[in-house]
Amino acid sequence: MTDLMQQMGAVFLGSRLKRLGERMQAGAARITADAGLPVQPSHMAFLAALDGQAMTIGQLVQAVGVSQPGVTRSVGQLVELGLAQSDLGEDQRQRTISLTPAGTAVLARAKLYVWPQVEEAVHALFGGRADSFVDQITELEAALEATPIDLLASRARPEILTIREYSDDLAPHFHDINAEWINAMFRLESIDREVLENPRAKIIEPGGVILFVEAKGLGIVGTCALLKTGANSYELTKMGVRESARGLKAGEFLLSAVIDRAMSLNADPLYLLTNAKCAAAIHLYEKLGFQHDAEIMARYGALYARCNVAMRYRPDRG
Repeated sequence: MTDLMQQMGAVFLGSRLKRLGERMQAGAARITADAGLPVQPSHMAFLAALDGQAMTIGQLVQAVGVSQPGVTRSVGQLVELGLAQSDLGEDQRQRTISLTPAGTAVLARAKLYVWPQVEEAVHALFGGRADSFVDQITELEAALEATPIDLLASRARPEILTIREYSDDLAPHFHDINAEWINAMFRLESIDREVLENPRAKIIEPGGVILFVEAKGLGIVGTCALLKTGANSYELTKMGVRESARGLKAGEFLLSAVIDRAMSLNADPLYLLTNAKCAAAIHLYEKLGFQHDAEIMARYGALYARCNVAMRYRPDRG
């Protein structure tokens, strides 16, 4: 069977490194057990940090590079095993952690019997290239310390949304996306069917526009049309986005592109007809510059039985 993490490459690097760490720690745990030591490999860094000195939890966090909850948990385990002790510091405000005599003895046995075996095994795995790999890990840790991966991702965000022009092979998407949301909220009217089933004849050929938004990995997820209704007037109509694109802001991306196209056509007025039930869509229209308009309602509202909201694009008016 194909190894999914290998196949996915860099996108699963964190999970793959975690898996690698678990495999290496499993082997180290067996070596530790064979040496008769009552600890886990995850405890070794704390034993090493406390070698000959007492440290606060905060100092251990810095020394080991593990979160405070993780440090507190591991220290608690060492205390339960009798290998570490927690004492009030000289100022009586902070507790310090130090090894007990039993902990010092375990550390000595680990240095003698466990660490050399693990180090030799790692070098054998890498064929003498272990130091180079460790240096790369150090560089990666330093880079992540300077800039977390989520910030790096936002700076190098790929273009996940793109606009596609109408073509006859995309006509089924225009039909299905709109039929889906109309049927879910209302019912398809005859005027809907005429447009959805004949987009080239009803929208494109009379001078209108149909755009689609494509999401990387998902395909066509949304569509919207400009229907020419006069010399310069255009109705923004048949806008729908699939549920699968929720959270991608595909609707806002698409609507912005359609408005830009309308402006390049000198659309005046650019208007839309909708229903108050479409509250999320109305909020988006308002955000991008549409205003409720009684004149548009009076002129065009009767076209759809479900229409009780009419809006006109007026981006410069509050």
